[in-house]
Amino acid sequence: MAAKEGMMRWVLALGFWVQGFRCFPWLAVNFFLKDGLKVDSSTLQILQNSANLPMVGKPIYGVVSDAVYIFGEHRLPYIALGAILQATSWVAVALLSSSSISIFTLTFYLLMGNFGASIAEVANDAIVAEISKQASSKKEKTSSSGELQSFVWMASSLGGILGNLLGGVAIVLFMPQAMFLAYGVILTIQFLITISVRERYFNLPKNQSVGGVRQQLAELANALSKPEIAYPIAWFAASYATVPVLLGTLFFYQTQALGIESSVVGMSKVFGQVGMLVWSFLYNKNLKQESPRKVISAIQVTMAVTMVSDILFVNKFFKQMGLPDSVYVVVVSGVQEVLQFFKILPFSVLIAQLCPPGCEGSLMAFVMSAIALAMIVGGYLGVALASYFGVTGTNFSGLPSALLIQAACTLIPLCCSSWIPDTIKPKAVKKEE
Repeated sequence: MAAKEGMMRWVLALGFWVQGFRCFPWLAVNFFLKDGLKVDSSTLQILQNSANLPMVGKPIYGVVSDAVYIFGEHRLPYIALGAILQATSWVAVALLSSSSISIFTLTFYLLMGNFGASIAEVANDAIVAEISKQASSKKEKTSSSGELQSFVWMASSLGGILGNLLGGVAIVLFMPQAMFLAYGVILTIQFLITISVRERYFNLPKNQSVGGVRQQLAELANALSKPEIAYPIAWFAASYATVPVLLGTLFFYQTQALGIESSVVGMSKVFGQVGMLVWSFLYNKNLKQESPRKVISAIQVTMAVTMVSDILFVNKFFKQMGLPDSVYVVVVSGVQEVLQFFKILPFSVLIAQLCPPGCEGSLMAFVMSAIALAMIVGGYLGVALASYFGVTGTNFSGLPSALLIQAACTLIPLCCSSWIPDTIKPKAVKKEE
């Protein structure tokens, strides 16, 4: 049993590590778009967000993976499918000549890669939700509520740390296509490992969805009809959708206006991933028993504070105090970029506890889809906000005003924070078991 549990953890760790390592090719994409295809900041941000559109379809992938078994398995085959789709897309981009790559061609393959990534993420999240639910209902000390989520979160963070660390160096030494090819090889290895493992080792529920896709949709609709599930999801999605995202604009400001080198940008992302890793430790050790509402609200306030800090940064306040721009970019900007993901960990623990048995995959997929759609909306709002204040790839005079509006919008969701449960009550799970 211990050996099977260990295998389960390492397969999950690999899946989440590969997800975290996606930042490696995406760092190359950002520089390739800016330097290779010469796009402006607004176009870059539009492409970044549009490429995430396949993530919005996660509920469909979740319902299918819950209801449709492939050779008696309904999680690992989908992880394998996602891996091979991603591998195909990144290798295809890597093998195209630079002169034949257009924005439309690149966008197509990015959409294909994110489609595969979203399928794999749905299956990985569903496995974590199912195992966590079983552990919570059985009061297993070795896999207590929140521990597995923290474990895979750490695996993802480690992938992000390594991906950004290597990416910051590789973008200087190699062509972006070489980085795309390297990630494609990693995904191929994941595919081969995944198809060699049998799902029975994970001790997952067997054929719960006897009614097929229609029954699974009914169960998902029933779960979403419960206020204790619907209200937190609505609030969580709104907390992303109401905040204009200016990451693409800040990327141009740092690299164009300040002349920050790619290695520094990569190091800032490494610092952010280290922050995520530390956060997973802190949450698992000290905060998982705290009120989800308090933890998530505190993160929301911290996000607004860092945005106000960006205003001071753009106005040269920290530089006048003797702090180099590169240090601020590495430390503050690195953490700020991942802060919005900090609240996903406590929220995923909350939803895993509230989720009815049998629709873990579809409900977790719906949550992640709602987050993806909300972040896309926030990204488009960021483009509109930057355009309203006249911020371009060469003119950043209106950036402080845009950042002030962004910080104010970040505080708006706190007015409805009561929609998040103040405590996690897993007793309902026990009754259903």
